[in-house]
Formats: sequence, C-alpha cells, structure tokens
Amino acid sequence: MSTAILTGAQVPGSPLDGHLRSLGFDVRCARDGADAARLLADVPAGERVALVDPRFVGHLHALRLALTDPRFPLSATTGAVTAKPEARGSLARALREAHGGGAAGGHGPGGGTGLAAAPRTGALADRVAAALEAGGEAPHRAELGSLVAAVPEDDASRAEASRAVAAVDDEAVRLRSAVKARDGFFTTFFVSTYSRYIARWCARRGLTPNQVTTASLATAVIAAACAATGTRGGYIAAGILLYCSFVLDCTDGQLARYSLQYSTLGAWLDATFDRAKEYAYYAGLALGAARGGDDVWALALGAMVLQTCRHVVDFAFNEAHAESAPAASAAGPVAGTPTSALSTRLDSVGWTVWARRMIVLPIGERWALIAVLTAATTPRITFVVLLVGCAFAACYTTAGRVLRSVLRRSVRTERATRALADLADSGPLARAVAAAAGRPVRRLPSLFPFAVALVGGAVLAATAAYARVDGPWPVLAALLYVVTSGLAVARPLTGPLDWLVAPVFRAAEYGTVLLLAARSGVNGALPAAFGLVAAVAYHHYDTTYRIRGGTGAPPRALVLALGGHETRTLVAVVLAAVLVARGADFATALTVLAVAVALVALFESIRFWVSSSAPAVHDEGETA
Repeated sequence: MSTAILTGAQVPGSPLDGHLRSLGFDVRCARDGADAARLLADVPAGERVALVDPRFVGHLHALRLALTDPRFPLSATTGAVTAKPEARGSLARALREAHGGGAAGGHGPGGGTGLAAAPRTGALADRVAAALEAGGEAPHRAELGSLVAAVPEDDASRAEASRAVAAVDDEAVRLRSAVKARDGFFTTFFVSTYSRYIARWCARRGLTPNQVTTASLATAVIAAACAATGTRGGYIAAGILLYCSFVLDCTDGQLARYSLQYSTLGAWLDATFDRAKEYAYYAGLALGAARGGDDVWALALGAMVLQTCRHVVDFAFNEAHAESAPAASAAGPVAGTPTSALSTRLDSVGWTVWARRMIVLPIGERWALIAVLTAATTPRITFVVLLVGCAFAACYTTAGRVLRSVLRRSVRTERATRALADLADSGPLARAVAAAAGRPVRRLPSLFPFAVALVGGAVLAATAAYARVDGPWPVLAALLYVVTSGLAVARPLTGPLDWLVAPVFRAAEYGTVLLLAARSGVNGALPAAFGLVAAVAYHHYDTTYRIRGGTGAPPRALVLALGGHETRTLVAVVLAAVLVARGADFATALTVLAVAVALVALFESIRFWVSSSAPAVHDEGETA
C-alpha cells in the first residue's frame, strides 16, 4: 500500500480521491504544511508516499505516470510529488524547507498541460519539488504529452482545465505510449497494431510482464520442438508459433509500459529469454534437418556466432559513446560530420527511415524472415538466407560506426572505459600479460589495442581454419592469442576504435570453437560446440545487461572461475589437439566444458538478478 497526503481540504465533486485510491494509494488529508509533515512521519518507512494538491485537475494516467513509476526514487508533476521508501528522507527535508519558506496550506496559482510545467510557488507540492531540485535531487518529471496536469487557482480556471481533460482520451494516450516510440517496420505494422490491446487485456486480468515473457519463451520452445520433428507440418507449425512467440515478446514490454510494471528482474528476463528463444529455435531447426539427413549444425552455430557478435558490437559501441563529449578537432562537432549530415538528409525522406530500420534486420524482421522461411523452405535455406542477411546488416552498421568513431574523436568517460574493459572478459592469463606489459604499451598509439586484438584473433582463426586440428599450430596460435589479448587490454580502452576489442574477442573465441568442431570430423562435436558457445554467450550477455542496468560487471571471481575468453579458447584448442589425435571423444569434452560453464554462469546470474537491489528498469533492448 502507498499513501497520498492531500495538502489541504478536498474540493467538492473532485474525482481526485477516487483516482488516487484506484492507483493503490491510501488517501489522507492534511490541514496545513505542518500537519502534512506529521502525517508523512506517521507513514510506515517501507511505503511510497505522495504529496498532492487537493485542487489537482488532470487525467488519471497523468497521475499514474507521475506517482507510480517504480524506476525513479523521486517523481513529480504539477501539483504532485512522490518518493519511494529510499527517498523518503529527502522528501521530508524538502517538505520542511518548503513549509518554512511559504504559507501554510500550500494554496496558490498553478497549472499547466503537456510536459509538467515549472513549479508554481504557491502549491506546497510544487514548492517541495523545487526544494528537491535546489538540493540536487531533482525528481523525475514524466512526459505527459497531451495529458493534463493542472492546479487551477479559481473556478474559471478549474472549468477550463476540466474541459481540457474531457477533450483528451487518456486511455488512447496510454495505449499509444505502451508501444515503443522507435520500432521496426514489421513490428510497427504487423504486431503493435493489435498487441497493445493484448497488453491491456493482460493488465486488466492482473497478469504481469514476467508471466507474458515466460509464455513467450514457452511458445518458442514448443516452436523449436515442432521444427525438430523434421516434417513439413512441423515446420509450418514452428513458423506460426515463432510468430506468436514474437507477438508475446512485444506484448510483455507493452504491458510493462501500459501498467508501469518495471523491474530489474523483468528487464533481465526479457533480454535473456530473447536469446534463449532464438538459439533454441536454431537448435530445433538443426535437429529437424538431421532427421531428414541434412547436417546444418555448422550453419546453426554460425548464425548464433554472427548474431551474438552483432549484439556485442551494438553494446560496445553504445557503451563507448555513453555520456561522451566531442573533442575539439579538425573534424569539427559531431553534427558536422559527413555521416550525420547524410543521416539528416535521409531522415527528411520518410521511406528511407523505414528502409534503414529494416536493412539492419532487427529482431522483428529477423524472426519474421525465419518464420516464413521455416514454413516455406528447408532449414538449410533458412540458415543460408539468415547468414547472408545478418552478415550484410553487420557490415552496414559496423562500417557506419567505425566511420563515426574516427570522425567524432569524442572523449571517453571513465565509466565507458571501465565498461569496455569489463566487456572484454579478460581472464587470468590475459591479465597477467597486461600487468607485465602495461607501462611500455601505454606509450603506443591509440589504435594499438584494436590492431593487436585483430591480429591475434585473425591468426588464431586462420590457423583453426587451415592447419591440422590435432597438430601443434593451433596450440601455438592460441598461445599467441593469449599474449595479444593481454596486450590489447594493457592500457585503458580510450582509443577511437577500442570498442571493437570486445567484438573481436567474441568472434575469435566463438569462431575458433566452430572451426575446431567442424574440422575435427568427430560425430556430435558440432552440437556440443553449439552448446558451449550458447553457454559462453549467456555469460557475455549477462555481463552486458549488468553494465547497462547500472549494476556493474559480474564479480571478478566469476570471470576468473570461467577462465576468461583467452583461457577458454586455449583449453578448447588443447582439447582438440590432444583428443582428436588420440581418437578420444572430443564431443564429450566439449559437452562437459559447456555444462560446467553453463552451471557456473547460470548460478551466479540467477542469484544476482533474483536478489538484486538495483533500481527498477525497463531496458528497451534490441529494436523489435
């Protein structure tokens, strides 16, 4: 239960009391500011509390946005301010300052529509919000758009505000705002047109976003099982169910926005389940193809590697430029770069916006492509088309980001530098090399980390692709990779292309496992490699979501226990060299390694996210 304190006598005929109670607030009335402070102190410490001017006129959804969003410790709009339990002390302090600095009772001019207006000095709730801002704890102000939030000072103003409320359907606004502001073409026109109503149906029946997310996962797993039958009917059913799973995947986020049910756990489930669904479906297609006598495990693993590396590029680029400031250079400000100028010109042509969103194959277009190809063609064709499309999208996006990085010459923040180092996932061997070579490497050019990482990864991949798997050369290349991996992180990752270091490491590790399994000739090695890469990729996604959620990277003990990317790569290469040469079961060794990585990573991840005290979030994640 939450408590709303009205800072004066209720206005006869006002629906405010009913609105607040419908939002889960226990409503109490204060005679003046001193009485409001007393009532605030009486509210149990673990409850949210709100101060609301009794003359407030506005939409119910405006109050919902301002007073119930769990992501922000402090929130406000015209005539109302709220604090979660952890910010109650700040609210109490601001109330004492606001009451001491103005007339008791908190009545005075105020009002506004659209974005919440600047605080009006007469309303106590607005003076409290102003005191919070003056103290460096500015409350979040929700974007209300056409919604009304006003504190009329007389009957005429109140009548005008009431007419403004009646002129706008807040339920229609609420439904529109449940959909992402920027989404893909397929999602916008083939899913969100009706999934928002499914979200409302779920909200009215008390379903939570996490329950819908789980239903989406279950639907995708059933789709994978249908694909694994290897029959035409199974493929058709799989394509339909995959589409249904994506509809539910959109619905859970829309439900979260519609009902403001945000949580750290929910954001994690939504993000990780997306990967689990896609990779489980790849495995189902590979199993189905095997039933028909076609081995496509290498293609399935290649699709997983490519898609994961694409996401790492996205994550690393965004983290590298988060809160970064353009440096003064001959290239000029960011807005003056050729890429930004071209982007601005293209944005003026409407169809190019949708074309550019589609060309990068976001999750909506990608799943639609997979669903249609599954139902109409074969798993091999599905994977080949998917690989070609994702490869083109990866080249398109990465090339543009490289160009922007070189031209922007932005100054990287300490937080971004630390995030890139965490994304690198360096283990004990790379850390030892970095510690030994730190001082000399710091004097080398800023492009050195990316260049040395690329050279080490390329040599490793080429050796795994062309040298004998059971010979000495892959082991020597893996040892070289350990050295180059350490050199790449021996200096802070502040160079313009250092955000590519982590993607290079991911491509080298995953690609090496794929090549070793494919070239070993060992029965079952590719499915085992698929499982190993999936387990390691989960760890890397988990690291990313922790960083994006503001909780920091996983504990160093976990990274060391999993060995880091360079140690795992070396272990895989040594296992291949020893076991394949002796005719031993390389597939079993990869399976054991996959299970070990999965158990350690999952245990720590689940423990963290279930018990995390991180603030509630809603991670929009990949564009749908």
